[in-house]
Formats: sequence, C-alpha cells, structure tokens
Amino acid sequence: MDPSIHLGQSPIAESYSRFAAREAVSLSPIYMDWAQRVSLDEQIIQRLETLPHPKRQPNLVFAAARWHGAHTTYDSFRATLLQRWPQVRCTILARATQTNEAGRCAVLLPYLANLPQPLALLEVGASAGLCLLPDFYSYRYDNGPSLDPDDGPSDVILPCRLGAGVPEPAMPDILWRAGIDLAPVDVTSPDECAWLETLVWPGQEDRRARLGTAVALARMRPPRLVRGDLNEALPALASEAPADATLVVFHTAVLVYLQAEDRSRFVETVTNLQGHWISNEGQSVVDLPHPFTTTTHDDGRFLLSVDGIPHALTDPHGAAIDALPACDRSHRSRSSP
Repeated sequence: MDPSIHLGQSPIAESYSRFAAREAVSLSPIYMDWAQRVSLDEQIIQRLETLPHPKRQPNLVFAAARWHGAHTTYDSFRATLLQRWPQVRCTILARATQTNEAGRCAVLLPYLANLPQPLALLEVGASAGLCLLPDFYSYRYDNGPSLDPDDGPSDVILPCRLGAGVPEPAMPDILWRAGIDLAPVDVTSPDECAWLETLVWPGQEDRRARLGTAVALARMRPPRLVRGDLNEALPALASEAPADATLVVFHTAVLVYLQAEDRSRFVETVTNLQGHWISNEGQSVVDLPHPFTTTTHDDGRFLLSVDGIPHALTDPHGAAIDALPACDRSHRSRSSP
C-alpha cells in the first residue's frame, strides 16, 4: 500500500516508522516488519488514533495484539486489531509497558560499584523490582570479570560486552532497597507475570528465559515496592534510606513515558536529594544539567549518566556498554556517607 499524503504526515505513521528504523531494526525483525507496515496502513492508524496519545506506543500495541492471539505475521496482527479491536483496546488502556529487564543491571553495575559502599538502592519505575536485585545475579563481561553472588553462581546470568573506559565492575554492597511504580507487578501473580512475558519482543528467547529465572528469584527475595507516582512518592521513600548507606536513585527506560514538565520536575527533585542519581534512558529523553555534547547520532542506544553527567552509551537491554571518551567523569559535589 502506498502511503497517501495525509498518511505520510500522520504523527502515528512517523512514530511507527521511527520505531522500526531505530529500535526494532536490530532487536526484533517481527516488530520491525509490523511497525513499518503499520506506518503505511491507514485502517490500522485510524484505530490507533482513537487511543490516548501515551497509549499509542508500538511495543504496547503490539503486546496487546499478541495478548489477544496475534502471531508472528503482520496479517495475524492486522486481523487481530480489526476483528478484536474492543478487547485489544481495553488491554491497551488497562495495561502498561512495564518490561522489567534484569539484563540492564549489567550496565548499571560498573557505576554502582564506583560509588561509596554500602548502597541504598531506590528505583523509580520499578515494575516487578527485578533491577533492584543486582547483587543476586551472575555477570559475564566480555573483556572484563566474571562476577557471582557471595553464595555462588546465580540462575540469572547476565552477559555484557564491556567497552574500553568503563569502570571496573564489582558486586555492590546493598544495605537497603526499595522501588516506586504506578502499578507494581506482583511476581506471585500468574496473570501479571504472563503480561511481563508478553512484553518481551518476539525472537528474544534469551530475554524470555532470563525473565523467568529472575522472576523466580524475586519470588524468593521480593524487594519492597511502593505504589505511587514517582514525583509524589520519591522524597518520602528516599528519606527512609539508612543514614549509613549511600542513596542511589536510578531508573532505566522510564522517563520517556512522562510528560516533559513531569520529567523536569523529577530532575529537580532527584538532584536536590542527598545521594546519587543514575539515569539510563534514550539519548534525547532527559534534559540533563550537564548536556550530552558528544557528536554520536541517536542510534537507539541509551545514555547512562551519573548525577547528570553523561558517562556511557548502553544497549537498551543491557547487552553492551561503551564509555563516552570525551565526557567529564567527575561527579558533581554531593553528600555521601
């Protein structure tokens, strides 16, 4: 189908085309194909235009379609949206993209280990809290160390390519941990865990298997999760962190779902806390106090910053990390025990 002039100007068509080219191209051929074809499919775009703006995101729409029976072909996806639109729409409105990828701990670890120990971890947008358990996972770094928990190798093994210039990873000493989420995922609920699995993109069987083992581990060691808005709940929860631990507020692939004014409010709140802030988000998502000045184009990798200072580009699911050679690696002056 050739796109019409109207369709070519559609923000939905543009966003799905961009998703195909920047995000899905190297991660999921199926989602790349679906997104490309949605961008040219006027009938599907008309359906998506009935959704609230934040609910039009490709990974949420695609997961909802798969939840209601769509398989690997675009024809299956299209038929599901056209024939079961009321059910698919209900799922889109009721659910959220709470992909909880434990693999991201592998790119956080070098920077967690580089802070004064022990740590008090506070994750905003914590989902099921799997990224609050980095000291219970095993790590296998290319060009770097192999790390295991104190009690031996974990069932959750996180491989990661470690680029030059990244601080040496080490197991962090975590004294306290807690998370905030609008709708925390209950790892004891089969329905909620099934939705997490559906959010794993097709073709990523390693991620699917890792999710299962990480959820099983979280059931044995459930982190504390607080239901609430990250801007409203953060100051009070941060105040509960032990005084003899370094507070670290962190998030990954979360702020993209906030309105610009809410992102700005969060940055102001977190920078006024006594502790440290690690952000791992899309390169254009966060308006950092220290701007990202590297000439690297936005290639789909995340930008990892510490206390507002850009430090590295990371694979969105934690498979690789590359230091920014020109960045200022000194932390801003902040209080730590």
